[in-house]
Amino acid sequence: MEIRRKPVWLQKKIAPGAHAEMDRLLGDLRLNTVCREACCPNITECFRQKQATFLILGRICTRLCSFCNVTKETPLPVDPAEPSRVAAAVARLSLAHVVITSPTRDDLSGGGAGLYAATVAAVRDSSPATRIELLIPDFRGNRESLATVVAARPDIVGHNLETIPRLYHIRSGADYRRSLEVLATLRELDPPLKTKSGVMLGLGETEDELLDVLRDLREVDCDYLSLGQYLAPSRRHAPVAEFVEPATFDRLKAAALALGFAHVESGPYVRSSYHAAEYGQGA
Repeated sequence: MEIRRKPVWLQKKIAPGAHAEMDRLLGDLRLNTVCREACCPNITECFRQKQATFLILGRICTRLCSFCNVTKETPLPVDPAEPSRVAAAVARLSLAHVVITSPTRDDLSGGGAGLYAATVAAVRDSSPATRIELLIPDFRGNRESLATVVAARPDIVGHNLETIPRLYHIRSGADYRRSLEVLATLRELDPPLKTKSGVMLGLGETEDELLDVLRDLREVDCDYLSLGQYLAPSRRHAPVAEFVEPATFDRLKAAALALGFAHVESGPYVRSSYHAAEYGQGA
């Protein structure tokens, strides 16, 4: 596979030496982050600001998506003490906004929704002022699992569409319409929650196809949107078809806002939880 040379607007540097304080905390509490597991290019920026996206339910995914760097092996049993350790980290970091996500756990009954709910409860107990955002898998569309998440009353629940329908072969075990139904269900259940989704650019989609996806998201009343550049974690992953210029991200942001999204983050380095605290401010 040819490795495309990154343009000047994608030259952000990672400085592992700046991660020491966050690394110690995560090590002490035996916690995983999607920042590290997904090789996020923003890790130095976020760790310096004492921000991290916590990865619960272990670090091993049961699906084989070709864009993702999260480990694919046999998952370990769920750790029932993990929610309390996440809550301890949130308290120690004095986070005003926390994002909590997980790998997909198709091996678990309910997909691990119960541990999401337990983590929300633990954070609420120790840090009641912290806004809680969840980024969930599709739970195979299981309405009972989604109801468990909603009943925990997080402030925002995200589920990423990731790409256009034509390219959904990169999402192992996923279905575009099912993911839209997940977002729709989160709005239908009581209490209706603020919802969020994310789409990667640069996989070979057209701008018209992206706009169709944005319209589909608004059809299910999705509130918030992130648009960012796909970067292949290695030669084994789906290749980058295009490095999308910043002006295109600006144009798509304007189009998304015109469609009615309440908040949009759009740019080459945007990821689902990047600048997450800015979504829904004042809402």
